[in-house]
Amino acid sequence: MLHAASPVHDFDAAAPRRRERALEDLRGGLSRWRLAWALARSDITHRYRGSVLGPFWLTLSTAVMLGALGILYAKLFRVDVAAYLPWLAVSLIVWNTISQIVTDATTSLTGAEGVIRQMPLPYSVHALRVVFRNAVIAAHNLPLIAVVFAWFGVLPGWGVLAAIPGFVLIAAAAFAASLFLGMVCARFRDIPPIVASVMQIAFFVSPVIWKPDMVGHWEPFLAINPFFAVMETVRAPLMGGSAGLLVWASAIIWTSALVAGAWVFFVRFRGRIAFWV
Repeated sequence: MLHAASPVHDFDAAAPRRRERALEDLRGGLSRWRLAWALARSDITHRYRGSVLGPFWLTLSTAVMLGALGILYAKLFRVDVAAYLPWLAVSLIVWNTISQIVTDATTSLTGAEGVIRQMPLPYSVHALRVVFRNAVIAAHNLPLIAVVFAWFGVLPGWGVLAAIPGFVLIAAAAFAASLFLGMVCARFRDIPPIVASVMQIAFFVSPVIWKPDMVGHWEPFLAINPFFAVMETVRAPLMGGSAGLLVWASAIIWTSALVAGAWVFFVRFRGRIAFWV
C-alpha cells in the first residue's frame, strides 16, 4: 500500500523562525565568500571591458583630482603644499572609498535582481560582493598615497599598521550598510537619490578638504559625525598619528548601531526581499 508523502512546509506563518533563517543566510553567505569574490571581480571586469587602462582609470582620475584640489586649496587655505597634499591624498582616497561603498550599498540587491529571482543564493552574498568590489577599487587607489608620501618625503613609520583595525571597521560597516540600504532601497526606490544628496552634503561638512583644527574650539564635536569618526580611524594612523579614544569610541558606536539596525531589519524583512526587487 502506498502512503501519501507528508507535505513539506518551507514556511510556517505561525512560527516563521525569522532569526534562524537570517542566521542561516549569514552563515551561507559568508561560507560562499569565494563566489562573492568572483562576482565582485566580474563586476569590475565588465565595467571596464574594452578599456585600455581598465580600473586604473579610477587611479588616474583620483590623481588628477588630487593634484588640482591640492594646489588650489593649499593656496586658498594659505598652507604649504608639501604639508597639505599628503594629508589631502589620504583624506580623499579614504573618503572616496566610504562614499562609493554607501552608493553601491543602495543597489546591492536591486542590482542583483536577476540572480535573486533565478537562484536560491543567500542575500548576504550580494552584500559581501559590494565589500569585495570596493576593496578592489580601494586597492587601486591606495598606492597613490605611497607615491605622494615618497614625493614629499613623508615617512609615517610602522604606525600605519594601526590603520588595519580602521579598515576592518569600514568593512564591517560596509557589509551592514549593504544589507540595510539594499533592503530599504529595494522597498523604496526614492531612497538612492536621497542618499546621494546626503553624501554630497557630508563631503563638505566633514573634514575631507579642510583640516579639523580649522574649526577651532568646535573640533571635539567633529566626533559626532559618523563619516569623520570612521574615516579618522584610518587617516590618522596613515598620517603617523593616532585617532584618539573619543574618535574610536564614536566610530565603534556608530558602526555597532548600523550593524544592529541592519540585523533587526534583515531578520524582520528578509522574506520580502525577493518581492521587493
